[in-house]
Amino acid sequence: MAWLLVSILFLGLAFAAWFYYACTVPTSRFFRPVLVRGPAQGRKIALTFDDGPASPFSEKILDILRDRKVPAAFFVCGKNVERYPHIVKRIAQEGHTLGNHTFSHPLLYFRSSRFIGDEIDRTQAAIEEASGVRPTVFRPPYGGRWLGLMGVLRARGLRLIMWSATGYDWKLQTDGVVSAALRELRPGAVVLLHDGHNVGPPEAIDRSNTVAALPAIINQARAAGYEFVSLSEFLAA
Repeated sequence: MAWLLVSILFLGLAFAAWFYYACTVPTSRFFRPVLVRGPAQGRKIALTFDDGPASPFSEKILDILRDRKVPAAFFVCGKNVERYPHIVKRIAQEGHTLGNHTFSHPLLYFRSSRFIGDEIDRTQAAIEEASGVRPTVFRPPYGGRWLGLMGVLRARGLRLIMWSATGYDWKLQTDGVVSAALRELRPGAVVLLHDGHNVGPPEAIDRSNTVAALPAIINQARAAGYEFVSLSEFLAA
């Protein structure tokens, strides 16, 4: 009897570990279709930003991207879009990709399809009102995916986008952000950075480290032979 209980416990723990991996690890492909990285041919990479917009950090990032002619994708939160519609309009006008990152930045674990759908729909409406653009890509807050998500995305024509490299700019200082982002670069990398921080009070947000790190990331990646391309190029491939 004891061996049966041990076996059940082992199988339960193994399933829990697998399910955690499937729902949490950014490079997991359990939830499909998903873009984690682009084609390995060539040395192309795509730059993405989450949690914005947030002033003045989003504007400073847009200035850097404009001056260096780098395309990017911005996965924005609907509540922040309502705060800064002019920034969302600028993102679209300057040719960057707008993506949906939910309205209030909740963790999607144990959430119903109705809840997830409402978060996405409110954000789609806010983005379209601000920019005239209706996003076709979605990234879940914290990278957390849950049962029912893919059905919600399919019904709305949204593609799930994850990432394969990050600067860990939510916890590292400027030099650390640069080192981390460059260390994880590979051909086809989708790079995660942040121009905001959830949907908290604007005065509590500080993305100055990301702003300071971005020129070095761009310059050193190009020096290593990488080319920044639009996320749409990876999706088309």
